[in-house]
Amino acid sequence: MTNHVRPDFAPRYYMIEQALRAQIQELQPHDALPSEAELAKEFQVSRMTARAAVMRLVADGLVYRESGRGTFVAVPPTRRRADSLVRFSQEMRAQGKHPSSRVVAAQTRAGRDTELSRLRLEKGAHVVAVTRVRLADTVPIALERSVFPLSVAGLLDHDLASESLHETLRDLGYVPTIGHASLSADNASDLEAELLGLDPGRALLVEQRLILDQQGDPLEWTESRYIGDRYALDVTFEVEHNEGPAQS
Repeated sequence: MTNHVRPDFAPRYYMIEQALRAQIQELQPHDALPSEAELAKEFQVSRMTARAAVMRLVADGLVYRESGRGTFVAVPPTRRRADSLVRFSQEMRAQGKHPSSRVVAAQTRAGRDTELSRLRLEKGAHVVAVTRVRLADTVPIALERSVFPLSVAGLLDHDLASESLHETLRDLGYVPTIGHASLSADNASDLEAELLGLDPGRALLVEQRLILDQQGDPLEWTESRYIGDRYALDVTFEVEHNEGPAQS
């Protein structure tokens, strides 16, 4: 890195942060960044100031830190359009990544009240429940919990670690056709953090979606909990214009 002139109005950590942002554009995921000591020496600041600049980049998901090793360029977040029902595997391949899954559980069990309500099933009905960790290039992206009507129990005869779940549903005669999703945010529980290889409390993007089949019947109720700095949703929208009388 070259020396940088610091405008009087700019905090020192800001100048370091901007220099690192420019450097990250030229680096590859998992490349190392200068240490705090190196940054402190180059910019003639304290290590605390250098650390403040790095932590802003960590908060933005541009870099990650490993204790005792240093700071490294993060993998850019995976993106998809929020209004598009695209299979995870298809989505990853379109971005040049290799999709895979780690099956945590796949079974039939008694449905929970919320699941039965979403799937329009009677109280006491059983469901097919599948929990998987979704990966891209072996990097965990999301924890996915899905439930289905018992009529698609044939799912359990397939290798859900390598096969597309939606393609398998199609083979069984059920075509995922239309869906509705809601988004929220949460922090990773101890179990979720363990499954995703995170620290407990890490920010997660939560998507709950209901998918209907070609007959308009509920087919799948899924909650996907995405690692916040590894996944993003792009939203296309129209701006509504108020054509009524102008209001102050």
